[in-house]
Amino acid sequence: MAEGLRERKKRQTRQHISDVATGLFLERGFDAVTVAEIAEAADVSVNTVYNYFPAKEDLFFDRSKGIVDRLPRYVRGRDKGESAAAAVLRELHREVEEVAPSIGLIDGYAGFMRVVLEAQALRSRLWAIQQEVVESLERTLREETGAVDGDPLPALMAGQLAWLQSTLMGWIGGEMVKGRKAVEVSREALVLLDGMEELLSEKALNYAVRAAE
Repeated sequence: MAEGLRERKKRQTRQHISDVATGLFLERGFDAVTVAEIAEAADVSVNTVYNYFPAKEDLFFDRSKGIVDRLPRYVRGRDKGESAAAAVLRELHREVEEVAPSIGLIDGYAGFMRVVLEAQALRSRLWAIQQEVVESLERTLREETGAVDGDPLPALMAGQLAWLQSTLMGWIGGEMVKGRKAVEVSREALVLLDGMEELLSEKALNYAVRAAE
């Protein structure tokens, strides 16, 4: 369905507010910037800001839904004969090889990470997002495998697969903060991914294999 004029204007307004806020956060730090200052810089009212972003942290992590949905999407899109873990590892390898900005492999990501590290509210929100990832992935695994209530495997597997993503992105963020180039970090990230794969058990690597037929 084509995007209507009203929806397009709302999307553009939201993006404009987010871009302005991000610029201010990167320049001055998260705690030093108020919502009122963001509204003034974006030429909108404070109420308008809150209409699009219920909390100040939402302005910084405005793309968190993509992070939460990423692993469930990889699992749902796994190939025939492929397990959930294999699909996640394959896609993470692809993103690293492509030096994808979506996992922090972009010059300038260091500034983003510094803002997070300097603000307790953002670190807390990041932890909450990581928990959302686990919960969303667990639901997906239960749906994909038809697991009965009380079966602990979907939760255990969700934790392990979410660990792959959070560890990878955390390591990448730490390396980018050191001022390293994204291309250099990506090469070492591939080695890290291989090492993490070796830590997974055969049971984990063969969980939720999609039927060949």
